[in-house]
Amino acid sequence: MSLPIRARRALAGLVLLAAAACTSGPSLENQGEVTAPPGDSKELTIGSAGFTESDLLAQMYALLLERAGYSTDIISVTNREIYEPALESGQIDLVPEYAATFADWLNAKANGADAAPVGSPDLATTMKALRALAAPRGLTVLDPGRAVDQNAFAVAASYAKKHDLKTLSDLGRANLPVRLAAGDECVQRPYCAPGLQKTYGIDIVAVDPKGVGTTQAKQAVQNGQDQMVLTTTTDATLDEFGLVLLADDKKLQNADYVVPAVNRARAGSDGVRDALGRLNTVLTTADLASMNEQVDSWRRLPEDVARTYLESKKLIPKG
Repeated sequence: MSLPIRARRALAGLVLLAAAACTSGPSLENQGEVTAPPGDSKELTIGSAGFTESDLLAQMYALLLERAGYSTDIISVTNREIYEPALESGQIDLVPEYAATFADWLNAKANGADAAPVGSPDLATTMKALRALAAPRGLTVLDPGRAVDQNAFAVAASYAKKHDLKTLSDLGRANLPVRLAAGDECVQRPYCAPGLQKTYGIDIVAVDPKGVGTTQAKQAVQNGQDQMVLTTTTDATLDEFGLVLLADDKKLQNADYVVPAVNRARAGSDGVRDALGRLNTVLTTADLASMNEQVDSWRRLPEDVARTYLESKKLIPKG
């Protein structure tokens, strides 16, 4: 039995992506198409980074583009080292990204791993740097909307109440010893333990390597083994663990607003820009958190959650 055309395209794309893993993408010297007019392929492959939020964004992009007359496939590729070169080469046409993180990724790729970060808490500054780095690689970064998925720090609600904590500055002033549940890279990352100590004066006595926002990390804070956990602003499961976010009142975290990154030669048209731009006026951080919860806690399918959301905002007709 033969596969449907959409399935064949998706499988072919996966083979191409596997080959891309062995390369670093097209060299800047060979990208003559960068200055060519934006392309408008009617068959587009959307990449997802394989986690819930990326899956949801990819599904919303697909539904909006299909509404605008495009045919779409979605391919899940969990490794940026693979999907970013594939985006440059046109094996993937567009992917949901995060402004500051993607800017720093492209900066390190262009200028070396030790290059000074270009992402910042200021969105305009971050977008300017990101677009300057993306353009020579044949990429266009569309406008950000209202939704932002930044690193965030949570403590037990009982702990916050006991010590009158609402912000990270409050925690610094409290002079409390803090074990932080996070990824092991937190020890060195400027937005994590070093930044908490330098910016807020928080006494980080240890980093417990349980991952970013994992169940184990949240449970460690819930049961008092650790005092704080690194998670994200779109984490909708905090209530289940009795946790609350502390506000990043001094803006330690960078401007990781959701942005579509597209291959200019294939998907740089006004048609793609306009279709995806419709999401910018409605999608908020709270909306993303709610949709994440529906998938992660309620076990709904990302496609169903994405469709229901877009229908509720009247961005696509009810089907």
